Amino acid sequence: MIRGTAAIVGRPNVGKSTIFNRLIGERKSIVDDTPGVTRDRIYGTVEWLTQEFRLIDTGGIQIEDQPFAEEINMQVDIAIEEADVIIFVTSAQEGATSDDIAIARKLQKTKKPVIVAVNKSDNEQLQLMQYDFYQLGLGDPMIVSAAHGIGFGDLLDRIIQVMPEKKIKTYEGITSFCVIGRPNVGKSSLVNAILHEERSIVSDVQGTTRDAIDTPFTYEGQEYMIIDTAGIRKRGKIYENIEKYSILRALSAIDRSDVALFLIDGETGIIDQDKHVAGLAHDAGKGVIIVYNKWDTVEKDQNTMQTITKKIRSQFVYLDYAPIVFVSAKNHSRINQLIPLINEVHDACCLRIPTNVLNDVVLDAQMINPPKPHNGRQLRIYYCSQVAVEPPTFVLFVNDPDLFHFSYQRYIENKIREAFGFTGTPIKIFARQRT
Repeated sequence: MIRGTAAIVGRPNVGKSTIFNRLIGERKSIVDDTPGVTRDRIYGTVEWLTQEFRLIDTGGIQIEDQPFAEEINMQVDIAIEEADVIIFVTSAQEGATSDDIAIARKLQKTKKPVIVAVNKSDNEQLQLMQYDFYQLGLGDPMIVSAAHGIGFGDLLDRIIQVMPEKKIKTYEGITSFCVIGRPNVGKSSLVNAILHEERSIVSDVQGTTRDAIDTPFTYEGQEYMIIDTAGIRKRGKIYENIEKYSILRALSAIDRSDVALFLIDGETGIIDQDKHVAGLAHDAGKGVIIVYNKWDTVEKDQNTMQTITKKIRSQFVYLDYAPIVFVSAKNHSRINQLIPLINEVHDACCLRIPTNVLNDVVLDAQMINPPKPHNGRQLRIYYCSQVAVEPPTFVLFVNDPDLFHFSYQRYIENKIREAFGFTGTPIKIFARQRT
């Protein structure tokens, strides 16, 4: 479970993105020596000593008037507002600059835990520069070197230590689903259509978490929780035009949901941002339903739905398991299909297959299409077990996990889906060496 959120901030070109990449364990953020190269907030998940937290990379805080300075400062302010812990990155090579001092004053006003990370402490002489940063008034500075991996264990320990105890709200015994999508695809309209069309009882009390509105309702005797990521806008300048910066709220809503309704705007079609938003639910292992909204605005003939379906499948190959529904939130067209489909997807997420039945399917698949030899060796699957649900997770015990090629993994996944359905839910498959 996600423990909380940490944001990396600092002036340009102190190594924030390199630190971000080391902490999440991949080169997700662009690294460049040009100041200001990271203009958007970038998100990742860090796991340390059984604890998980979300990490935000930000553009450098611009003190002087530079290109994109206003946009970068706005994004940093939003990241600071959303974060539970702030990692203030500085540079040992330059010491505490006037810009560092100005940023420190800004961070002190947040009343949140701030960790000063003195980056580029690549040798003993530079590590002595740690003491120069006590003047920032933010506690004991920490020595790190993103280039050499120095000090990251201590940094992670400190983050976990100062992060406030907080649990993400979950709903036991209630099917919860969120509505996600890029701005202006009709998320709130769909929420309103579902509540007005389907509900028998709706509570007047709405809880808010991270600007996502959670609304309980009952449909045909079953309780549901719908989470609208459009949410309430916070006051203040940094939340002007906040729809551009809604990823954190979407992540928070996805974490609390069983199923995600991913909206596509039928009026404007599919754009690159859609793929990023949809990937959030897939990566989180949640059930996904693709909802093609504003169907009333699409010029149609007898082949339109089939044509759009093929386009969606080609653009979202990783969501080939997700059912597609064509709706109009404005006209309430086909809205009544959503709740039964949500139930079907949630049931699939929770489905557990008997071990003997599962092994029959996997071993038959291996006999029908044996894996191809690699360097004179051939993969052999001895046994399969389902170890988790939400999402369904399977472990295959094999002779050598290195021989379990991605293409054969996809083949096994397809055979499992053919046998058991798993509509709308991702499947995780791992290979372990038999001992």
